Amino acid sequence: MSSNQGYIVKEHPIPTKRYYQTLSLKDNATLIAEYRKVHSQSEAWPEIRKGIRSVGIIEMEMYILGSQVFMIVETPIDFDWETAMNKLSHLPRQEEWEEYVSKFQKCVPGSTSAEKWKLMERMFYLYD
Repeated sequence: MSSNQGYIVKEHPIPTKRYYQTLSLKDNATLIAEYRKVHSQSEAWPEIRKGIRSVGIIEMEMYILGSQVFMIVETPIDFDWETAMNKLSHLPRQEEWEEYVSKFQKCVPGSTSAEKWKLMERMFYLYD
């Protein structure tokens, strides 16, 4: 499905909330293509996907425009962001993954995912 056709949103049997984050990549077409590839279904590390789910994240989506990446994280209502990110940073292979993907990202070497990805503030919605 292409971006001009929209993306189907998965429904969950429990109430959820969303977090939105952004991250800048190095402005290099070759690196960006490789970053996209390592996040593909066939290339993404299974241990990382399993770890993300193990801390309580129900769904995670990433979108890209140029060198800017945007992430949506869906969680249960009672999810605690700081607790989960701390737990995630200590899971097997997470530090190795962060080191690996840092070559694509504009970030301080040795940063955790929570340090690289910046939470975004909602500034508008349709206000029911």
